[in-house]
Amino acid sequence: MQIYLVGGAVRDKLLGLEVKDRDWVVVGTTPETMISKGYKQVGADFPVFLHPQTGEEYALARTERKQGRGYHGFTVYSAPDVTLEDDLKRRDLTINAMAEAESGELIDPFNGLADLEQKKLRHVSEAFEEDPLRILRTARFAARLQPMGFRICSETLSLMRTMVAGGELDALAPERVWQEIQRALHERAPGVFFDVLKQVGALAALMPELAAEPAMQQGLQALQCMHRTQGSTAQRYAALLSGIDGALALKRANIMKSPNDCRELVRLCCRFMAELRDMESARNLAPELLASLMDEADLWRRPERFDSLLATLNCTLGNHGPALINHLESAARQARSVTPQIFLQQGIQGKALGEAIRNERLARIKATLHSSV
Repeated sequence: MQIYLVGGAVRDKLLGLEVKDRDWVVVGTTPETMISKGYKQVGADFPVFLHPQTGEEYALARTERKQGRGYHGFTVYSAPDVTLEDDLKRRDLTINAMAEAESGELIDPFNGLADLEQKKLRHVSEAFEEDPLRILRTARFAARLQPMGFRICSETLSLMRTMVAGGELDALAPERVWQEIQRALHERAPGVFFDVLKQVGALAALMPELAAEPAMQQGLQALQCMHRTQGSTAQRYAALLSGIDGALALKRANIMKSPNDCRELVRLCCRFMAELRDMESARNLAPELLASLMDEADLWRRPERFDSLLATLNCTLGNHGPALINHLESAARQARSVTPQIFLQQGIQGKALGEAIRNERLARIKATLHSSV
């Protein structure tokens, strides 16, 4: 029984990056032996075990045979005769197919270290094309490592194009696509992910609205702005889709089955963009319209979401965005300061109370916008 540190932990250690997660491969043993040593078995598809003290994942060395299209339909074989090299060969990129023995020795059967030194992202073997999710993973690694000078090898890009042309992406579930996009939005250079997907034809297959210009240019500029301000996933996603027509952007967010907070921010961002995109000054904004937009955004009960929306719009509205957002923030602050107490003290109740609150909010919005002229 031999235990090896594998994958990303080895790669990041060699790159001098912080190792956040460690994965292990165990060669020459059985599930029964692992359980007898106190490991807890998890995972239904193949034998993975949790270490009794650290909780880290230990997987038995395995091979996979493709039985159908897409990322499903793999037959997994795991037994004591599966070698470490057999296990590493099924991995996606050579820089992820290295292992470290307990002695500290580097095991590198596919020249991952050379590719690491030459800053190349290269597929390990022909097994790459059996899983279309690897197209997205490779694009995501490019988004993570491009700032360090890494590039995808031409032969790997060519293989990715062939897979896309063969319709392999059609088999991916929206949830799996969203998982990769969500991670990519937070990589060091998130725009690179979408550039790579466009380069191999995958963006047109997965997000055709974004693949068209100028939607992509607008979306990537807004995403980069949101990245600099360390925006949330919802803010980054809304920024990415900001160059797409509102109805289409919301439809895409729904198709991709993104979380509710992402869909809601996409909807609100599109709604506000439709009214504010060509507006150069707050003097052109009708107070009644702004009050209606605040109602639509539920500013009164969800002020934190409204603040998140304004921060996103600050990145999507172009050069005149910051000045316009400042006025919107002021108007929102004044409108939110209206409370029922002053009217209740005057004996105003029921339907009249709601009307009085609305009128006072509108008056304060008007005063704020007037002061910006």
